[in-house]
Amino acid sequence: MTCTSAGKRAEPADNKNQAPPGALPFSVNHFIPRLLMQDSPLTQPLSKLNIFAGRGVQMRTFHLTWLTFFCCFFGWFGIAPLMPLVREQLHLDKSQVGNIVIASVSATIVARLLVGRLCDTLGPRLSYTILLVVGAIPVMLIGLSNSYESFLLFRLAIGIIGASFVITQFHTSMMFAPNIVGTANAVAGGWGNLGGGIANMAMPLVAGAFVALGLATKADSWRLAMVVPGLMLLVMAVLYYKFTKDTPRGNYADTRRDAAAKSKGTFLLALRDYRTWLLALAYGACFGIEITIDNVAAVYFVDHYGATLVTAGFLAGIFGFMNIFARALGGIVSDRTGRAYGLSGKWLLLSAMLVLEGIGIAFFSLAPSLALAITAMVLFALFLKMANGCTYSIVPFVNRQALGSVSGIVGAGGNLGAMLVGFLFKSKDISYTTAFLYIGIGVATVGGVVLLVRLVVKGIGHEAAPDASLAVA
Repeated sequence: MTCTSAGKRAEPADNKNQAPPGALPFSVNHFIPRLLMQDSPLTQPLSKLNIFAGRGVQMRTFHLTWLTFFCCFFGWFGIAPLMPLVREQLHLDKSQVGNIVIASVSATIVARLLVGRLCDTLGPRLSYTILLVVGAIPVMLIGLSNSYESFLLFRLAIGIIGASFVITQFHTSMMFAPNIVGTANAVAGGWGNLGGGIANMAMPLVAGAFVALGLATKADSWRLAMVVPGLMLLVMAVLYYKFTKDTPRGNYADTRRDAAAKSKGTFLLALRDYRTWLLALAYGACFGIEITIDNVAAVYFVDHYGATLVTAGFLAGIFGFMNIFARALGGIVSDRTGRAYGLSGKWLLLSAMLVLEGIGIAFFSLAPSLALAITAMVLFALFLKMANGCTYSIVPFVNRQALGSVSGIVGAGGNLGAMLVGFLFKSKDISYTTAFLYIGIGVATVGGVVLLVRLVVKGIGHEAAPDASLAVA
């Protein structure tokens, strides 16, 4: 009740305008929803990357996405260091092993294209969860193979989990601002790729543990060992679904997305941009070679240098272990180059890394001893993984409206490159040593092509790394 100026009591306010008991005042109740709708640092992409931080949806998603990608790579290449056992038990020849290498990366090409589109529609959280559950099935069941044909089919199916990379890069790009997105993408991708190296080191030990426990013979140990990475994928599916969000503002289903993000035709937008194709070519020459090495390194060290299974797995693991810093280094250097020289500087850096990678692979193929081969491998691995980081530091700036589709096409380019070079290892007339020499020449040539194309089209328009936040949320 209040009093009027005439001293009379005012009539009670209309009941429908009164706040219910215990509620906040009318004006405050209307103010709070408006306040929550305002953008805040908690709902915006981060402009800094602190790898030791874990609070907030951005950093929680960052850590879960690289860890999930790590498990995917572990499952994808878990069988690679065990191939000498598989080859002996299933009586595989060089051509059949080559077909298996090709199959392991072929399904990923289509999967990456589809997953890139799913990220633009369903969102990375649901896309990753579905991929993990589906991908775990062939990983755990490959041990049921009893012939070349059945093993080939399982290896082909396992390849779909390679599409996890696209989701990782897409999700990271959603959580970080342009000034740091290259570094964030490179760190997440590099730490995830590390799973391939750890698999080369760990899976022979896992197989040996089952033998030591009396659960399997040495010949059959690879069958039981592959159940382990399959279970890892299922665990990550639960964690990813429960603890991540599509964007800093929430999941796609709970937020009003940008009209551009909801529009159809993002795949065509990506296809029309020549930079998408140029990055796909570059990625085929760096990441495509990386997963080829993950597939054949252990076999190469066994056959060419007479290494034992465990030693060969450890040496192949060194190559993968470089991801703990090398890919991130590529992203960091690329971001700094971009701030100083714009996107033109990033492209020039990518070209240089590819040329140096190609030269290193050529030296690796000509190494007369195991020690020199390891030295050359470490050097070309550094440039290769830095080129990976450089590539995906450019991807977010190609077309923001079609980020998922661009990521998918570029990622598919990496697997297409791996599939094509896989034919070199399949041929009965080309040794592994000669195949590596051809690969080195090819990679250096791609580096030159990337530089040439950029110089030719430079007059079309000046490109510079934008300062505004990515319009993907």
